[in-house]
Formats: sequence, structure tokens, C-alpha cells
Amino acid sequence: MKSISISPRPIFPLILPQLEHRYKISRLNHCLPLLHLDGAGRSLLLMASLNNHNHHFRHADSNASPPSSAVAKISHLKAVVLGDAPASEEDDVVLPSHDFSRQALVPSQQKYLEMYKASIENPAGFWSGIASSEFYWKQRWGDQVYSENLDVRRGNIKIEWFKGGITNVCYNCLDRNIDAGLADKIALYWESNEPGFDATLTYSQLLQRVCQLANYLKSVGVRKGDAVVVYLPMLMELPITMLACARIGAVHSVVFAGFSSESLAQRIVDCKPKVVITCNAVKRGPKTVFLKDIVDAALIDSANKGISVDVCLTYENQLALKREKTKWKEGRDIWWEDVVPKYPTSCDVEWVDAEDPLFLLYTSGSTGKPKGVLHTTGGYMVYTATTFKYAFDYKDSDVYWCTADCGWITGHSYVTYGPMLNGATVLLYEGAPSYPDPGRCWDIVDKYKVTIFYTAPTLVRSLMRDGDKYVTRYSRKSLRVLGSVGEPINPSAWRWFFNVVGGSRCPISDTWWQTETGGFMITPLPGAWPQKPGSATFPFFGVQPVIVDEKGVELDGECSGYLCVKSSWPGAFRTLYGDHERYETTYFKPFPGYYFTGDGCSRDKDGYHWLTGRVDDVINVSGHRIGTAEVESALVSHPQCAEAAVVGVEHQVKGQGIYAFVTPVEGISYSEELRKSLILTVRTQIGAFAAPDKIHWAPALPKTRSGKIMRRILRKIAARQLDELGDTSTLADPGVVDQLIKLADT
Repeated sequence: MKSISISPRPIFPLILPQLEHRYKISRLNHCLPLLHLDGAGRSLLLMASLNNHNHHFRHADSNASPPSSAVAKISHLKAVVLGDAPASEEDDVVLPSHDFSRQALVPSQQKYLEMYKASIENPAGFWSGIASSEFYWKQRWGDQVYSENLDVRRGNIKIEWFKGGITNVCYNCLDRNIDAGLADKIALYWESNEPGFDATLTYSQLLQRVCQLANYLKSVGVRKGDAVVVYLPMLMELPITMLACARIGAVHSVVFAGFSSESLAQRIVDCKPKVVITCNAVKRGPKTVFLKDIVDAALIDSANKGISVDVCLTYENQLALKREKTKWKEGRDIWWEDVVPKYPTSCDVEWVDAEDPLFLLYTSGSTGKPKGVLHTTGGYMVYTATTFKYAFDYKDSDVYWCTADCGWITGHSYVTYGPMLNGATVLLYEGAPSYPDPGRCWDIVDKYKVTIFYTAPTLVRSLMRDGDKYVTRYSRKSLRVLGSVGEPINPSAWRWFFNVVGGSRCPISDTWWQTETGGFMITPLPGAWPQKPGSATFPFFGVQPVIVDEKGVELDGECSGYLCVKSSWPGAFRTLYGDHERYETTYFKPFPGYYFTGDGCSRDKDGYHWLTGRVDDVINVSGHRIGTAEVESALVSHPQCAEAAVVGVEHQVKGQGIYAFVTPVEGISYSEELRKSLILTVRTQIGAFAAPDKIHWAPALPKTRSGKIMRRILRKIAARQLDELGDTSTLADPGVVDQLIKLADT
């Protein structure tokens, strides 16, 4: 397609220099590309260089009807317009369409920059405005919206938002929405592991269920500030439990129902709960997991360590196991169905301070001891709701499905709290994403007319490996926005997700955030930014990411280094439960004055952020620091590679070598030719220094039931430390480990 130059409008040359000089946010990028739609609906891309402020426009001649060819040269980037054609490897960016941007909450980069500028220049005004207008507060906070100290040299680390404000998250999720007229709107769709079994709850029905459980918990002595451990699968009773705890001011600690009894016991001992809530069993694909047995073992273990729990409330999941086949301890174990429905369907709200704890969520630590991440009420509520609203361009008519389990932070922020604070309709799926076949996800999308689909790159690559046929036999026309979470998504998987699943018409919100951050930190806004496949793009409102070197010096322009954040944001965690010293040492001492994310990041010449993985996933090969994610991305770009995971191993000469586990595409055999071709791909894309020293064939990779790759196990296999594999009970298929061991010398 022919591209022509046009004269820039005068507003654009002013925006970035102002931000750079007045608001000191030039470290966002070296060059921000600014998309603008002119009066004829044509896409304009401004490359605004912070070095010389030269601005170059190109536009594709796209009026009301799509152009015959969607690909155009726009400045120095090659672009495809959303909905016009598939994204190819030759396309640098995917532009929002005029129709999508026109209806988006943030319809342009100019609007994003205005909002971002306001959030950085005046964070107190920005966030208090949102908090006051969109949430219910029994009592407003005082004059000080937030206080912070992120510098260990100046005393204890402290972050507080809306302190003195009195509110309740459950009330804002349910009562407030019902009062706004959403009583009969579907709050939850539930889809069973077994096709054909489902359920729904409206917002009013959900509130009644929540109140019944809240009243029961109060009857057994649970009070404000008490901990409740939750070990449930993705049943509707899981968000019901979370909301019931929030309603009475109890602190829930959801443990992923895939952790072993030892891991569960460790968490019980640490937080000392009044009650444990579980179910007797769950079906994951064709497999039955006996959750109650795991809880029984954990309660014995914790009792032996001095922490006894008097109440184990157990839900009978009849599709997985009948109650008569469930092991039982009289006096401690209580069937949910026998007691909870007897309680009143209304329950008074326990109003809490914004800085009172909402939940504990344990995440892995380098020492082996889990870290109890503590999130408080007010700031988390405001931040998760706001990030959900803008990152997914949420509309009242949306049906939203996040495939994450509530045992992880994604399930807290973007299954339960963020969506329901917006009055959204949320889909819960109990089962395995490929059961009974790899088309199950798209069958569910069509059944419920899902509009927003948020999942992990691991699942995307797994479904990609199974082939397009399982996707294309379903309509998926309801899909409007896609999302990615959990790890960097490699460009080839991004393009498959965009082209095949989304039909080249759905933007992808490739989000970067952490358990500790509470909500999205760097994310595309679907109607605003041109997207680069694999890049998380730019920061969310109020977030100031910086890239620093080993000495903590901020780097400008195109660079790579350690990703840090300066200044606090409302969703930030406040401490590690019972170990504030570890909190400060882990996150704030490495680079005083900043929150250290533990992740590596690159910023390209256009200012886009590319997450390169955990810095402890960086391999030092002969002095070259190589991110495992970078090597993995190169490997999976090979047309015969379905998935790859890279770890470092000791090397006598280079210090560390690169050890790659590779799963070929279905139907492709292991061969020396393929091995050489994979290594050549890495050499070509990254350089000879990054070439894998070992390709280990993998029929599959060891993953948890949520799809997370267990790299700890891969490291032990690579190092041949087979007697140190540790707990493999959380794997979706523990047999994968034996297969990998047998193929170690192939």
C-alpha cells in the first residue's frame, strides 16, 4: 500500500517535551509512538524522539471500508491494522482500528498521556478522585491520601493509601452494584469439568450465599482480623468464601488446590487460621483429586507443629466424590451443605480501615520458605478495579473469563475482586483446559458468548501445539479483547493468539505485574497503543517504571537492566506477614529508593518495555548475561518447536551453559537435524554466545495444574540432581518427570 507524508498537527510536538521537563517521566522511553485518528478515520503514527523532537507522520489510506491491503510502512515501523489482516512476522506493530478506538475508554495515545501525566504529577488527586467517585466509603480518609517511604536509608519501609477511610470490599463488590440496579445481572457463570453441567448466580443470589457463609463463620468464632485458610478448586464456593471473609473483616488465605499437604501445612502453621475450608474432591480432566485427604494430612502435620484447627468446613462436590466415600473426623469436619444454607441471607458489614488487611497470599521464596504477601483493603480495591476497567476496556455487556485459579494472585485480582467491583459477569471453569479435547476453551467461549478472554502464555503455547483445527471449528465471534498473564509471551505465540484465536480483530492486553503489586503495572490499553507482539508496552496510570544497572543508576533510552519502580501505587503490598525485615531486604535493599521487581527488562528505541524474566533466570555465559525468556522465544519461533524452557547449568569453561528443554510440534520426531536447526535459530536470532549447549527432548514440560512451568524441577534434571527433585505433587502430570529423566541422554 502506498504511504504518504502529511503535516503534523501542532499538539503532538508539545506533549512529550512537557512530560520530560516538567514531570520528569522521560525515562519512560526514548521514543514514544503516538497514534492519532484524523477526521477521515485514518491511522497516523507519530514517532516523537525525545532526543531531537523530530516528528514524522505516515498514514494508511483507510476510510470507512477496510483497505485492500492492511500492511503499511508507518514511519520506520511496519504495521497492520486491527481487523484488517493477520499479523505476520514482518509486522512490527498492530494498530487499533478506528472502530475499536472510537468506543474505547482510552481512545487515543493523547488521552492516555493526559491521564498518565495527571497520575504522576498529582497522584493524590488522581487516585482520590477515582476512589471518591466510584466506590462507597462509610467514612472518607483524611487530608493525606497516601504516605510512603521506599528508601531503607531513611527508615522503615512504609506504604499507606486512604488511611482513615472506612469501607468494605464485599460491600463494594455486591451491595453497591445491587443498589445500582444490577441485582438480576449474572455475577457468576460456572462450568463444570464435565461438559453439560453448569450453574449461574445473579448478584442478589451471590450476596445471599455470601451472607449465609459469613454468618456461619461468625457463629464458629471468626472475627475481624482472624485468618481463614481456603483450599478449594474453582467452584462458585471459592469466590463466595473470599467475599464472605471480606464482609466480616476476616483475612482469607487461599491456597492453590494443587499444593501438597506439606505446603498446605506450612501455610496453616504460619497464619494460624480459625477455620479451614475445603471440598472433598475435584475432577481435573479424567483424574479425581482427593482434596480432603490432602487437608487431613496437612492438619495432622500442623497439629504436630503446635497449630491445631478446630473447624474444617467441607463442601460436597458430588460430581467428583459422594460424601459417604469421604474420610471424616467427627467433631472437626462439617459438611457445608448441612450448615451454611440454614443461616440468614443477610449479614451486617464489618466496616474496616483502608489499611486493614484483606488477604494473605503465599508466594515462593528463594530460601524455600513461602512469603506471606499481605494486601490491605482500600488501595487494593481501588487499584484492581481501575486496572481491570481500563486494561480490558470493560463494558457492562461483557462476559469475562480469566482461566487462572483463585489460588494465585490473578484469581484474586482478576477473577473475584477487580471484575466484581466493576459489576462484571465472570465465568468460572472447574476443569482442565484441554478436557475432553483441546477445543474445550472455545466451546466454552461460544456457549457463554465470552467477550474478554484472559489466560497464560503457557496455555496459549499448549493449545497452539494442538493445532488450529481445535480453534477454528468454533465461532469465537463474541471475543472482543484477549489478555496474557504470568510470564512474557513470545512473539510467535502472540501472533497465533491474535491471528487464530482472535481472528486478527482482538487486541491483546499483554499484562506485566506480580503477586506483590496487586494489579497490572505495565500493560497495553486496547484502544490507545499500537501493540508490538511480545511487548507489555507502557506503564499503567500512577506507575513509574525505571530500568537500572547493577549500581542502581537509572538508564535512559534503549537499554536493558533491572526493572524497578519509584514511588508507590495504591495496590502495592504492605509487608510480608510476620517478617517485615525480609520484606525490606528482598524488595527495597537491592536498590534503595526503589521497589525492586526481581525482573529483567529491556526498553527498545520506541520506548516499549520487554520483560526478559526473573533476574535469577538470567544465565551468565562467558560474561554474557542472557535472559532465559529471550532464548526460549528464539526456540519457539522455529516452526517445528511447540514449547521450550531454558535453564542454566554449570559449565567448566563458560561458567554457565544453556540447557534447553524442547517440545516439538505434534508429529515431528526427535532428530539430530532438528537439534542443529534449533541451535542455528538461536545463533541467528540472538548470537553464537546464546546457542544452547544441550537440547533435551521433552514430550511435555512439568507444569502445575494452572499451567506454570516448574523450572526448579528442570534445573535439577539438567544438573542430574535427581535425588533433589523435591515435591512433584502439584504437577498436572507427575509422570512427565520420569519421561524427561529417561530422555536425558537422548
